[in-house]
Amino acid sequence: MKIWVTSVFVDDQDKALKFYTDVLGFVKKHDIPLGSHRWLTVVSKEEPNGVELLLEPDSHPAVKPYKRALVEDGIPCASFKVQDIHAEYERLRAAGVHFTQPPVDMGPVTTAVLDDTCGNLLQILHKK
Repeated sequence: MKIWVTSVFVDDQDKALKFYTDVLGFVKKHDIPLGSHRWLTVVSKEEPNGVELLLEPDSHPAVKPYKRALVEDGIPCASFKVQDIHAEYERLRAAGVHFTQPPVDMGPVTTAVLDDTCGNLLQILHKK
C-alpha cells in the first residue's frame, strides 16, 4: 500500500494554487472541474509522479471549526521536507510568508511553521 493523494483544506482554490505553486514551489498536476469546485492537485518538482497534494475546498461544515482549532493551537496540518531549512525559511520570508515558528532544533529534525494564507499552518522540516 502507498500514499497516493493527501489533502489540505483550503478556503479558496485559486488563492491556494497560487501560494502552493508560486510561493512554495510545487507544480500543478491535475485541475479537473467538479461542479463548483475542482480536483486540484500539486506535486513536488523533485517527484512529479509522487504523492499528490489535493487543494480541497473547506466547504464541509465540520472543516472550518477543525481548521480554526488547529491554527489556534499552533498545529500544522501538513509537513514538507526541505534540503536546507534555514535557506528555505529565508527564501519564504523574503517572499512575504508569515511564520508562526522560526526554525527550531528538535533533535533529529529542525522545523519551522508557516501560514499558508488559506486557513492552515504548514510545517517545513529538515532531517539531520
